[in-house]
Amino acid sequence: MFALRALVLLLLLCAPNATAFAQDYPTRPITLIVPFSAGGPGDVIARILASAMSATLKQSFVVENAVGAGGTLGTNRVAKAPPDGYTLLLMHVGQATAPALYAKLPFDPVGDFSMIGLVTDVPMILVARPNFPAKDLTELVARIRSEGDKLTFGNVGLGSASQLCGLMFMSATDTKLTPVYYKGGGPALNDVIAGHIDVYCDPATGPTPHIQAKTIKGYAITSKKRVPTLPDVPTSAEAGLPAFDVTTWYGLYAPRGTPKPVIDTLVASLKTALRDPALVSRFAELSMAPVEEERATPEALEAFLKAEIVKWGRIIKAAGIEPQ
Repeated sequence: MFALRALVLLLLLCAPNATAFAQDYPTRPITLIVPFSAGGPGDVIARILASAMSATLKQSFVVENAVGAGGTLGTNRVAKAPPDGYTLLLMHVGQATAPALYAKLPFDPVGDFSMIGLVTDVPMILVARPNFPAKDLTELVARIRSEGDKLTFGNVGLGSASQLCGLMFMSATDTKLTPVYYKGGGPALNDVIAGHIDVYCDPATGPTPHIQAKTIKGYAITSKKRVPTLPDVPTSAEAGLPAFDVTTWYGLYAPRGTPKPVIDTLVASLKTALRDPALVSRFAELSMAPVEEERATPEALEAFLKAEIVKWGRIIKAAGIEPQ
């Protein structure tokens, strides 16, 4: 009986403290972990988002690039961080592909995180070297089928958006390309421009200026409709390949156990940020858009993540890729 009374007293004492903590949050800068290199699409998105959210939370964000192991090192760091709302994670579709790509993950992509919400779906663009002899996607696929694995496909390694896009493209067209691996999207794009590799697929933020400058060819973008920055590039559905449906979506996470009032504050800030005209404009310049407000919620992110884990697990297995 004494032990029960002590437990009840402890809970009563802690509850006001937790409420006060949530009401005061945040009282210091928030660290936003980005498991990608500086200057890449994820880093750019993180800095735009951090600027918009800091305006509503009245606290600064520190964007920290924690790269390595396909994004799993930075992700694991957030999974093991104190659940106080001061260490957050911005992670892309790799959160869903990690279970199929890695035999022993040090974290549970779903269970070790408190979801905040989806941020954006960045469409992918399929591009080729400037002198590739195909005027549209139909001719490109026909040439790949005729030449088989003689043609090369650049990607940035295991779990990267470019690799996942390549897997989806080959799955949708029932083709096979020879992979060429790079340490970053910049070197891969440079080799496409120089004609050293044949085909590449990357989030729209990277190839857009090169397509505009006509230094590479853009064949299809995986958005639902054409983007204003690339009006001459058809959607994958318009180009005759609706099954080529892949986006590099980004979600915002906190460590598991983060108090609900803190999560609620972050969700409200995220929704406000995604309506910010400056953020919307900057995203549009990069050929992307914020998600709809109903998707910027913990429930939407969790449901979407679970569905994506199943989808990519099937695609990765069909491609014959063994977990590392």
